[in-house]
Amino acid sequence: MSTWLITGCSTGLGRALASAVLEKGHNAILTARSAASVQDLADAHPGSALALPLDVTDPAQVAEVTRQAEQRFGAVDVLVNNAGYGYRSAVEEGGDADIEKLFATNVFGPVAMMKAVLPGMRARRSGAIVNISSIGARICPPGSGYYSASKAALEGLSGSAQKELAPLGISVTVVEPGGFRTDFAGRSLTQSAEPIADYAETAGKRRKEHDTVHGTQPGDPDKAAEAIIAAVEAEATPGFLLLGQDALNAYRATAAAQAIEVEAWESVSAGTGFDA
Repeated sequence: MSTWLITGCSTGLGRALASAVLEKGHNAILTARSAASVQDLADAHPGSALALPLDVTDPAQVAEVTRQAEQRFGAVDVLVNNAGYGYRSAVEEGGDADIEKLFATNVFGPVAMMKAVLPGMRARRSGAIVNISSIGARICPPGSGYYSASKAALEGLSGSAQKELAPLGISVTVVEPGGFRTDFAGRSLTQSAEPIADYAETAGKRRKEHDTVHGTQPGDPDKAAEAIIAAVEAEATPGFLLLGQDALNAYRATAAAQAIEVEAWESVSAGTGFDA
């Protein structure tokens, strides 16, 4: 039995993961901005679940959740940074306050959670951190520049943390899901207030009022939850995990296109050193 601290458990992947973790007999700290939204899960597992309010951008709440988790269960073995949301906007359209709020939640919130649990994990020389990213960090769709950038930042931090923490017995896994049937493209999705007409055929096509994807995504959150648990419990926990056939296809297509461009410009890239 291990203890999982999962952020953003009210809906979607976070809720599916929390439910699966509890059903497998593990302990779970279920967090959401409103603890009432996850209290039903806690009530169904009174001995192994703890529902707590958490806004990952609030340092006091981050510290209190970690304190209560360790007080109740002794330690946090697995941290899953799932809380986050999407934002659609052409780069030029993005509102400064909107961008700051997005990065506060999608980047600095996970960093705060990692910093909160790592002292205990280092002391025990064991633990696992799972950072939920997105295939968007790799494919960078039009209209998702700021969201993609926030997830790319999280992946860069995770990559360095992997190398720093592996010698201490702590794994860090980046998960890149494709499209899953959650509220991500519905209630949870925000966008710029003032669209610019020149971007109507690029970023504009992906605004909420034009998006028909919500409710038809191919991914099953319950299967994603099982995959994440399997990865954490594997003898060799992966540092990178794609979820969804669409994510696999997009990853391979992006890598292939980049490889072609690298080869096309190889002589220029290689020719920038001092002459012998």
